[in-house]
Amino acid sequence: MTNSEFRYAHHPNDVKKYTTEELRDQFLITDLFLVDQIKLVYTMYDRLIIGGILPVSKPLKLEPTDDLKANYFLERRELGIINVGGAGKITVDGTIYELNNKEALYIGKGNKEIIFDKVGTEQPYFYINSAPAHCTYPTIKITKKEAEIVELGELKYSNKRTINKLLVNSVLKTCQLQMGLTELHEGSVWNTMPAHTHERRMEAYFYFNLAEEQTVSHFMGQPDETRHIFMTNHQAVLSPEWSIHSGAGTSNYSFIWGMAGENMDYSDMDGVKTENLK
Repeated sequence: MTNSEFRYAHHPNDVKKYTTEELRDQFLITDLFLVDQIKLVYTMYDRLIIGGILPVSKPLKLEPTDDLKANYFLERRELGIINVGGAGKITVDGTIYELNNKEALYIGKGNKEIIFDKVGTEQPYFYINSAPAHCTYPTIKITKKEAEIVELGELKYSNKRTINKLLVNSVLKTCQLQMGLTELHEGSVWNTMPAHTHERRMEAYFYFNLAEEQTVSHFMGQPDETRHIFMTNHQAVLSPEWSIHSGAGTSNYSFIWGMAGENMDYSDMDGVKTENLK
C-alpha cells in the first residue's frame, strides 16, 4: 500500500506570516513510517520525493503515484535509499541488495521493479529520496567503507560531528540527487552551524537516533527572518533553497540530508555568520 501527499513550494514573504501550525503543516513530515506501507511526499521544491518504507509482515513494491503520470516509479527518476533500522533487502529488477544499518543504495533511472523486504527478524526502516533524472547511472550499494567521511566541529561549541557522504558525486555518478548521513558525537547538539543557504538546490532533513522524550529544534527561514520547528525521532522537514537548515537538540542524534537542484558541488554554500542570524 502507498500513502502519498503533495506539497507546493512557498514564497519566503508568505512564510513570514505563517502560524506555528501552518509552518508545521507545510514543511514538517511527521508520519514517515507506517506499518506495511510506503509513505511518499512529493514536493515542488526541485520535485524531490521524500519517503519512508516499513515492511513488517510482507514485501512492499514501489509503485508510481498519480502525481508522477508514469508507467513505473523510475521511468523518469533516480532513487536514493538509506536504511536506518535492522538488516533489510531491496530487489531491483531481480537483483537483491542487502542493506544493513546506515548503508545506502542508489538506483538509476529505468529500473522497473523495486521491492523492499526484511532480512530475518530485524526491522529495517528504509528512508528514500527521489529526484527527476535525464540519464541512467548504475545501481550501486554504498557502505561507510566506500563513503567520503569528514569530521567537523568542536566539542567546546557543541557541534562535533561526523559527516558520511554516501550518495554524492565524489563517490558515485548521479543525475542530481545527493544524500548523506551526519552523526553528532555525544555532548554535541548543534548541526550545520555556522548556518548557510544555497539557492542552487533545495534540501530535506530526516532526524533519527533521537531518544524518547528528546527533541530537535530545527531552524529554517531566511537568515534575517528565522523560524523553528520542534521535531522528534523519524520525522523529516523540507528546506527551500532560500532557507537556512540547522538544528539543536536536547541530546545528540543523527540526520540524513538529501539535496536536489542544478548544482551538485557539496561546498556550494552561501555562509551566514552566526552573529548575523535573526
